Amino acid sequence: MKKLSIKKGTTCMACLQCMVACSEVFYKEMDINKSCIQITGTENGGEPVTCDQCGKCAEACEFGAITKNPKGVYMINKKLCTSCGKCVDACPYQLIVKPNEASVASKCIACGICAKACPEGMLEIVDI
Repeated sequence: MKKLSIKKGTTCMACLQCMVACSEVFYKEMDINKSCIQITGTENGGEPVTCDQCGKCAEACEFGAITKNPKGVYMINKKLCTSCGKCVDACPYQLIVKPNEASVASKCIACGICAKACPEGMLEIVDI
């Protein structure tokens, strides 16, 4: 199973570049509110909050729009998504994004864009 992970022994400087990169990939704009990764505690450094591919979003989706791919990553099928927002409510980490103007929700798909954007190199995609 693939997932986004935080490298041990690294420190987040809360530059938010990972969030910017994520929002640009999904929504083609620099808006940290549209990021599928979040950084908390940004005053004296941050703590990344990442999707652990728990599947609670898939359990909440009544339309079967969220399924696990062969790599263990939960993906949203845009054709099946009805924009009901139940997956957003079900996410224990508040990482599923559904802006008002978007037709479907988005979530971390372990693409690694945020890891590449991190100047500290603290994020990585791992197989578990």
